[in-house]
Amino acid sequence: MSGFDTMRGLVGVAVILAFAWLASEDRTRFPWRLALGAVAAQAVLVFLLFAFPATRGVLSLAGLGVDALAGSAQAGTRFVFGFLAGAGGQPYLVSDPASLYILAFRVLPVILVICALSALLWHWRVLRWLTQGFGFVFQRTMGLRGAPALATAATIFMGQVEGPIFIRGYLAGLTRSELFLLLTVGMSCVSGSTVVAYAAILKGVLPQAAAHVLTASLISAPAGILLARTLVPRDAARERVDGFDAASVKTYESSIDALMRGTADGLQIALNVAATLLVFVALVAMADRLLALAPPVFGAPLSVERVLGVVFAPLAWLIGVSWREAPVAGGLLGVKLTLTEFTAFIDFARLPTDVLSERTRVILTYALCGFANIASVGINVAGYSVLVPERRSEVMGLVWKAMAAGFLASCMTAAVVGALPEGLYRA
Repeated sequence: MSGFDTMRGLVGVAVILAFAWLASEDRTRFPWRLALGAVAAQAVLVFLLFAFPATRGVLSLAGLGVDALAGSAQAGTRFVFGFLAGAGGQPYLVSDPASLYILAFRVLPVILVICALSALLWHWRVLRWLTQGFGFVFQRTMGLRGAPALATAATIFMGQVEGPIFIRGYLAGLTRSELFLLLTVGMSCVSGSTVVAYAAILKGVLPQAAAHVLTASLISAPAGILLARTLVPRDAARERVDGFDAASVKTYESSIDALMRGTADGLQIALNVAATLLVFVALVAMADRLLALAPPVFGAPLSVERVLGVVFAPLAWLIGVSWREAPVAGGLLGVKLTLTEFTAFIDFARLPTDVLSERTRVILTYALCGFANIASVGINVAGYSVLVPERRSEVMGLVWKAMAAGFLASCMTAAVVGALPEGLYRA
């Protein structure tokens, strides 16, 4: 890694911030202090997590925990679906072991288990204390009020719509800037249930995959807050002390109630993921068939992925990817934005290991780890229409801008990671 690569990552951060400033609703109010603090916080957090043996040990334990959760989910899947789970005991001769990896039986069940476990940990106050701790940090360091601070923290662990559920009674009183901030942070991060799924997908292609995915989800929140405040600046005059009481958030009647309701929520999420993947992959296949009717370009037929690779290659290069690898990386960024990050991670995992360097794989993990995609636009509109129906039209006017901000927030996080020494991530 050369000094030019480091500088390119810093330039990428500056370019993303400059773009957000140009698109701001009020260019006279750029949050300089927040910008410096957010970027510094991201860099310091990554350094602290990966630079010291003690914190590396914690991340390794987290990785083992992720593996244990995935293995436990697989045990339940084998009990229900038998040999279809693809983990030994096949009643036929297997000539291609890779074909046993079926997304519906290897990844989606993990979402069910994690959602149920999250609900149980919330009922036992473990996750609640953790969320409130992060909310306190956001409130003190980034100027968020109590309710949006807690929702931002909950979004990191629970998801883009599930997080705001915990302050449902306060959503109507949020300012436009705060509402946009929640939408943006929701698309900048991912949920705890999908973190484990992504780590399982990347396990064979990226060392410390679980550690990187967990870190990416945590440190993308400051970038989302920064870009949200830049695009739709804070309206301090309209903010008021809302008397927010953290004890008034979502509760369960018992541990069994938490497990059952968490399982039901997980089932809904898993079905949404499966249906979204099915429909969007089918649409891309349809588009590829149409593009194949055009004459070949540079000796190969046109495809959605090739077109996206060309469009997003400059962005991939800006965040630290070498120009040789930029078309492939840009294609994955485009797949993440137009399809889902699930599809992008699956395509990422299927690439031969010699196509992308380890450094590029690390950078891409952070860039892809976010819910900013077209499908999430529909998910947010549907979710907020239920949570706060009186602000549906306002959400409709903000959600596309939030998708762009969330996408750039993940890329900004990747650029910060790309600007750090490559040896930091090697065991």
